[in-house]
Amino acid sequence: MSRTYLITGGTGGIGKATAELLRSRGEKVITADIKGADINCDLTTAEGREELAEKTRELSGGQLNAVIANAGMQAPIAKTVQVNYFGAVATLDGVYDLLAASDNPRAVVTASMASLQPTDVELLNALLDNDEERAVARGTELAEAGPREGYANYSASKQAIARWVRRNAPTQKWAGAGIALNAIAPAVVVSPMTEELRNSKEGLAQLEQVPMPLNGWLEPEQAAAMLAFLTSVENTHLCGQVIFVDGGYDAITRGDSTW
Repeated sequence: MSRTYLITGGTGGIGKATAELLRSRGEKVITADIKGADINCDLTTAEGREELAEKTRELSGGQLNAVIANAGMQAPIAKTVQVNYFGAVATLDGVYDLLAASDNPRAVVTASMASLQPTDVELLNALLDNDEERAVARGTELAEAGPREGYANYSASKQAIARWVRRNAPTQKWAGAGIALNAIAPAVVVSPMTEELRNSKEGLAQLEQVPMPLNGWLEPEQAAAMLAFLTSVENTHLCGQVIFVDGGYDAITRGDSTW
């Protein structure tokens, strides 16, 4: 019997590749994105988040086996924290009851290797406190200081969502309901999000700071295969894991510090 999936950020990059993979396996996939998807919505707004939940209910027929909260931005602006953190949390919370009522429910968030990078502590704390107003205010201050400072909107949002997964996955609400909640943390992905970086001298200089000794940059299809496994029936015990699909960046960056 086919499973029903919701994929945000489903029209490009990792989301599109995952939707194509799952559909090729006979699964039912509902995509959400800013445009061109089954559900077109803006996850920076409360209205967009509500619309996502409502339309998912309609299109799924009340049966939702898996959610892949993949929508994301990398721009050095405050909207990035609204999509990457608050949008992802709202996605999972908004359809939680559909997941909990389904067979073999699974949920995955797309984090990033940027979660390992230094970031703005004030912004990170606002995110972890789930204070969107304060987070947007701080994110705006950082953006106005310039792109270097504004990058913290990305790194802080990705660290915050990874920590949210770690904190929530083993709880009664998630693990207790049989929902396997995990995250992936890709490094440099060959996608529209990184196109500008990959095609400029300055951008390439930045990407050189992200070593990926195993096979270099990541194609979206390679991340899609991991997402497909994490949301499959076969994944019975991975819980709260942030899996670095990164060609070795995590191992180089953290070394033995995971113990």
